[in-house]
Amino acid sequence: MKIAIGCDEAAYDLKEQILTHLSEQNQISVQVKDFGTDASTPIDYPDVALQVAEAILHGEFERGILLCGTGIGMAIAANKVHGIRAATCHDVYSTERAQKSNNAQILTLGARVIGPELEKAIVSVWLAAEFAGGGSARKVEKIGQIEHKYGGIA
Repeated sequence: MKIAIGCDEAAYDLKEQILTHLSEQNQISVQVKDFGTDASTPIDYPDVALQVAEAILHGEFERGILLCGTGIGMAIAANKVHGIRAATCHDVYSTERAQKSNNAQILTLGARVIGPELEKAIVSVWLAAEFAGGGSARKVEKIGQIEHKYGGIA
């Protein structure tokens, strides 16, 4: 699986922990591209969210992980990209449902909200989960219809 990851300076340490966690996961074959930033470079999170969302939209990556202080700003920014579904998750159950029920391509996390052990569990569950389709497929399609009606960028 190809994953894009990005953060603002508030979430740099969390991003590094996730990168370490992903490299230690022998059972999951992942390739990761880091869209930044580093610990000392302040950055506006919408810029990172746009880069990661566009890379997923264009098929360069299957999924993305975006990190900021709460995860909320990254989700709002990424969800402005037509065709992207980003979900902020701070527990394992919501994380699993974000993928199984909503086919979220992007997981957003808050560095000021969750600790390192929980983030590892969340990332592992999200990567292992697959979209279930079924009744959820109709709902995800309706989200796309709303998005199409009200525009977006592509």
